[in-house]
Amino acid sequence: MRVTKLLGISFLLFFISTGFARFPDFTETVERVKDSVVVIKTEVESRGRTAPGPSGSGFVIDKDGYVLTNRHVIHGVESIFVQLVNKKVFKAELLGEDEGTDIALLKIDAKGLKPVAIGDVSKLKVGAWVLAYGAPFGLEHTVTAGIVSAKGRSLRTEQYVPFIQTDAAVNRGNSGGPLFNERGEVVGINSQIFSMTGGNMGLAFAIPMDLAMEVSDQLRESGAVSRGFLGVGYEEVDYDKAKAFGLDDVKGALINSVTPDSPAAEAGIEVGDIVIKVDGKTIESAADLPFSVGRVKPGTEIELTVLRNGGKKKSIDVTVGERPSSAVASAPGNGGLGGTRLGLEVVELTEQMQERANVSYGVLVRRVVPGPAGDAGISEGDILQMLNQQSIANLDDYQEALNQLPENGSVAVLVVRRGVPRFLVLKLGDQE
Repeated sequence: MRVTKLLGISFLLFFISTGFARFPDFTETVERVKDSVVVIKTEVESRGRTAPGPSGSGFVIDKDGYVLTNRHVIHGVESIFVQLVNKKVFKAELLGEDEGTDIALLKIDAKGLKPVAIGDVSKLKVGAWVLAYGAPFGLEHTVTAGIVSAKGRSLRTEQYVPFIQTDAAVNRGNSGGPLFNERGEVVGINSQIFSMTGGNMGLAFAIPMDLAMEVSDQLRESGAVSRGFLGVGYEEVDYDKAKAFGLDDVKGALINSVTPDSPAAEAGIEVGDIVIKVDGKTIESAADLPFSVGRVKPGTEIELTVLRNGGKKKSIDVTVGERPSSAVASAPGNGGLGGTRLGLEVVELTEQMQERANVSYGVLVRRVVPGPAGDAGISEGDILQMLNQQSIANLDDYQEALNQLPENGSVAVLVVRRGVPRFLVLKLGDQE
């Protein structure tokens, strides 16, 4: 028994000494960064007067008062306020917001601000420890820790964001808050969660900080963001498609349409081409194509490497155009693809709207264009209360439901029209 105990102790000491039992101590990090993290408070118009609106998190990126947060935290509100760790509150000016990445840039008139240190996302590895900082459910200055679960994640809600996935506990109110590495450098903006219940399930997604700073710089300079545009439709290359096209590797973006008179058409890109590189950077999956092209300044010439005619490599120079404004505005906080995919735009219900429609929850359908929503019979003015068997109380619920929609199939949606509830059916993807 004594020998067994000694062996157990020896093994434990070895385990610790080799570093396998090392856990990060974030106490010094929290002390160093807490002055840079802020709470975002908003006001909305309700019944002819202002009322508290949705809140979230943010952080200072410049000592002159520039603050980053998520677009969905502040979009459509009457007033925005930034609360520092010392409880001082400043009214914020909205310098710009970008729907494509769900980023907003604010400015406050405050002295002695402490900006965050910006980390190098390219050096962030899967499995690395990270710290999420924010105000979940209004609980100000809450920190949670986890690891990087994946990088370069593609979500249907934001076409231009290669998300950092983490298992740090992130909930409503964390939106817009910073994600720190072990050195106390910001590597991302906590933006979304995947949840079946509305709470944390260990699937959180952050906007990479290098992309966030590019967007921030454009918002600071012009109040808007311009993106590179090719004018192609694309899809994933799976094993069967790779075999059918005579490819050795399953990678790249398969071009399935080319818009007439677009930069892609003028450069000679053809349907059936498989893009495997953009300016020498490998396109591993189809989602990498909009990530890469969207970050290119319009007017810039780039080199695409494509596979054509049985896998023969061909280099094509393309002068990137500027992406036109989306034909469909999506729900605030929902980025571009989710709303575009369904073909509708929704907004929060004010108290006045609720009273007028005699409902206690839901989101208002503000716009419908050709797509699954219109085909299902959804109309402007409808109040959407349930999507795919998930109750929709607000925009966050709507976003979560969109994230969980299947690629193909039929899902039910509950709407209230002129006080009468009714279920309609959305048909997604290719159906016979």
